[in-house]
Amino acid sequence: MMVPAQYWSRRGVLASVGAFGLTACGRKNDPAKPEAKAADKAGSKTIEAAVAGDWRSPADRARDVWRHPVESLKFWGLAPGQTVVEFWPGAGWYTDILAPYLADTKGKLYEAVLQTNDPSDPAAAEIVEGYRRKLTEKKRVYGDVTFTAFGPTSGPVAPAGTADLVLFLRNLHNWMAGGIAEKAFKDALAALKPGGVLGIEEHRGEPGKVQDVLAADGYVQQDYVIQMAKEAGFVLAGTSEINANPKDTKDHPFGVWTLPPTRLSAPRGEPAEPGFDHAKYDAIGESDRMTLKFVKPK
Repeated sequence: MMVPAQYWSRRGVLASVGAFGLTACGRKNDPAKPEAKAADKAGSKTIEAAVAGDWRSPADRARDVWRHPVESLKFWGLAPGQTVVEFWPGAGWYTDILAPYLADTKGKLYEAVLQTNDPSDPAAAEIVEGYRRKLTEKKRVYGDVTFTAFGPTSGPVAPAGTADLVLFLRNLHNWMAGGIAEKAFKDALAALKPGGVLGIEEHRGEPGKVQDVLAADGYVQQDYVIQMAKEAGFVLAGTSEINANPKDTKDHPFGVWTLPPTRLSAPRGEPAEPGFDHAKYDAIGESDRMTLKFVKPK
């Protein structure tokens, strides 16, 4: 079924990547600058070294306190030499960690980017192209990344049964909005080896409430995600509070996007409200998130 572009691309990814997304995608390091040369030569044979890499932007580094990349990747079991699939990487926040690490440990990275086959949505194609360019222009940092796609009519995200780890990083709400969440789980299961891991980070909704199947506010209940995964054939292997934020009240005027880093001050698609007071939401910080680990049965 073809899903309208306003749901699965513009409504989700473009809002999530936001104003900083295109800038990040188009970010270029001047090879003549010392910091670019250092980044090219830096080793990334541990997760900690990859997180500390000079190629990561200051803005991305500032979010480590909320996203806990070292702890999260260790929880999901990232290890040297693995084959990893990242769904919808956006501007590449996690790619800047995964790609150098896997390149330096003789692993393999598949990036299942946003499927962009809708000519009426050129902004989505621009994001994907900027992201591809960022990785291909600095292969000494990122290695040989393989690009696939995920969307309503996409094919395999990686060769069947080859992946050790598949990652869904703050995207399930987008796929629920577009009616392709079940396909995401199905495609992930197909890509994984028996015993392979599906790692999920997602904005966590208030437990006990009726889940909006379109996740219009960006929040998804943890039990709902676990049920979706189990129905797809996965087994829950662990939960973590690594990315929890008890300050998040989850009742914000513009959904989860009221909070940093998006900081909406008006409904999506409308001009920002100049007098909007962000202080309350900035004090909360980024969203409360579930961190889940599933395994494909052997």
